Amino acid sequence: MKMKPISLQLYTLRGDSQKDFRKVLKQVARIGFKGVEPAGLYGMKPAEFRTQVEDLGMIVSSSHGPWASPDNLQEVIDTAGELKTDLVSSGFGADGFSSMDAIRKTADTVNGMCETLLKAGLTLFLHNHWWEFEEVAGDLAFRHLAELCSDVKFEIDTYWAANFGKVDPVAIVAEYAGRAPLLHIKDGPLVKEEMQLPLGAGKMDVPAVIAAADSAVLQWLVVELDDFDGEMLSAVEESYKYLVENNLGVGNKL
Repeated sequence: MKMKPISLQLYTLRGDSQKDFRKVLKQVARIGFKGVEPAGLYGMKPAEFRTQVEDLGMIVSSSHGPWASPDNLQEVIDTAGELKTDLVSSGFGADGFSSMDAIRKTADTVNGMCETLLKAGLTLFLHNHWWEFEEVAGDLAFRHLAELCSDVKFEIDTYWAANFGKVDPVAIVAEYAGRAPLLHIKDGPLVKEEMQLPLGAGKMDVPAVIAAADSAVLQWLVVELDDFDGEMLSAVEESYKYLVENNLGVGNKL
C-alpha cells in the first residue's frame, strides 16, 4: 500500500497547548508531521489556526471540533469551510451503545446529521472508543451501528477497537476499510486503566493494522496518545519516527 501522510491529533498535547498553543504547533511541525487534527483551538479563530498550520508547512487533515451534534451543524459547516476540510467528526458515549434501542436512537441521530452535512459537501466520520466494541444482541455494537448508518464514515481508533484484547483490530480495519478515510494509530499494553505507549512500544501490531486499510480510501494516519506516563512531546516524536523509519507513513522529515 502506498504510504499515507502522518497527522497528529492535537488532543495528545492538550496540556502544553493550554499554555502556548502556537509553540506546540511549531514543535509538531519541527518533528515532521504533515498534518494536524485539532480538538479545540485554544482561543484562535479557525481561519487563523489554518493559516498558522499552513505557514508551518502542514495542513488540517481533519477536525474534532466542533464535535457534530444535531444542534450545531451550521457551526460545524462554517468551521469546516474555514479549516478547508471536508471531514467532520462526531462520536457518542457508552450510553449510546448500551442496547439495541440505544443503538437505533444513536443511528437515527447520525443519519439525520449525515443528511444535512452531505448537502453541504461534508463527510461525517465517527470516532470510536472501546465501548462500541462490546457485544450487544449477539454482535459488536459498532457493527450494528455501521449497518444502520450507510452514509457515515469512520476514523477507526485502532487501539480502542481492540477493546483491551477482546477484538482483533486488524480484522476490524479490514472489514471497514472501504469506510475509513482516517485511522487513529496508537499503541499500549492493551490493559484497561493502564497508560498508552509510543508507537512500537506496546502490544499493537501497527504494521498489520495499517496494511489492512484500503489505500484508495485511507487519507491519513493520525497519531494519538490519550495519556502517557512520561514527557508527551517525546512520545509524539518517538511515534512519528517509528512510522517513518519503518516505512509505514510519510512525513515532512525523515
